[in-house]
Amino acid sequence: MSNREFAKNLIDQIPESKLFYIIAYLQGAAVPDETPNAETLEAFAELSNGGGTLYSGTTEGLFAELMED
Repeated sequence: MSNREFAKNLIDQIPESKLFYIIAYLQGAAVPDETPNAETLEAFAELSNGGGTLYSGTTEGLFAELMED
């Protein structure tokens, strides 16, 4: 029996009341791993080297500031 068949058999044994949690987990597991693009990797490197901008205000203030640019 393959792992996929085994998993399907186990799902059939899960009570309906707990199936919601299993579905949520499976949806997260089904998302493929994504590799960040070059721009994102560059931003990570900038932050790791002490660069970037730190904002310590509210979310509302951040969006107001972003809208000004």
